[in-house]
Amino acid sequence: MSLAEPTTRSAADTAAPLVQVDDLAVHFPVYSGLFRRQVGAIKAVDGVSFTVRRGETLGLVGESGCGKSTTGRAVLRLYAPTRGRILFEGKDIATLGEGALRRLRPRMQMIFQDPQASLNPRMTVGSIIAEPLDEHLRLSQAQRRDRVRSLLDAVGMNPAFADRYPHEFSGGQRQRIGIARALALDPGFIVCDEPIAALDVSIQAQVVNLLEELQARLGLTYLFISHDLSMVRHIATHVAVMYLGGVVELAPRDLLYASPRHPYTQALLSAVPAPDPKVEATRRRVILKGDVPSPANPPSGCRFRTRCPIAEARCAAEVPAFRKLPDGRQVACHFAQ
Repeated sequence: MSLAEPTTRSAADTAAPLVQVDDLAVHFPVYSGLFRRQVGAIKAVDGVSFTVRRGETLGLVGESGCGKSTTGRAVLRLYAPTRGRILFEGKDIATLGEGALRRLRPRMQMIFQDPQASLNPRMTVGSIIAEPLDEHLRLSQAQRRDRVRSLLDAVGMNPAFADRYPHEFSGGQRQRIGIARALALDPGFIVCDEPIAALDVSIQAQVVNLLEELQARLGLTYLFISHDLSMVRHIATHVAVMYLGGVVELAPRDLLYASPRHPYTQALLSAVPAPDPKVEATRRRVILKGDVPSPANPPSGCRFRTRCPIAEARCAAEVPAFRKLPDGRQVACHFAQ
């Protein structure tokens, strides 16, 4: 598929799951002592499940340290999963060998959070964007140059900038270069790991609008990781809320923002300012007490119970099932109706 070609898919293709994650866990071992014995594990991700359909955007939100970025990297096999299935186009990439995974890599790409750290300062912009092409394709110099120029044009940058270096650009321009690099191999699925967090507020909307435009033109599917609930509401079709390594609520965007069911989701959304001053003056804020527990030693039962305003004895004894409610959303709470 070229960048100039519009994407047309049947309704059946659009509804088909592109990515399906089942019971994903990523545990990092903790070593101690003279002989470096394993004494525990950081359960960064522990039992995450979700589906991303073709052409849609799943927003993954939560506090810092809840496991969002680790989930995104594990879905691309940048981190080895401890357990679980990661189905991409029907193939379980969690168990793929190195050769098979390499052949699948062009279909899955990532946009990183900090464009300054993710771009090699010693390479020109053209070389940075062409690196995936050199790794996976055999192109002539003319084809390589034309492809780089078309990618720069696709993200709204002058193709003549190919000979410049990353330090010559602003943060928003560097992120556009990172997006162009992610698009180089015509991927179908892109993990956007907080792509606007390091940018000025005035630039964030431009980058998100660019991602939406590219999605509509190329039929891209996104996993959009962010802590900015307002921006997630703008770009996502479905939203998954994470807390301490697990998803506590997953729902269509409008349904989740209109009527959150999990106490943690309610607390997060209550912190988002309302644009109407009258609504802002009367709305109820949910203030969580205490700190987020350590992922090395999470609470028994429901992990949110130590900060939950409606927790009962059952919450400490029983892990809540991630169950489907009548309205179609999934919630991990004993009392969600």
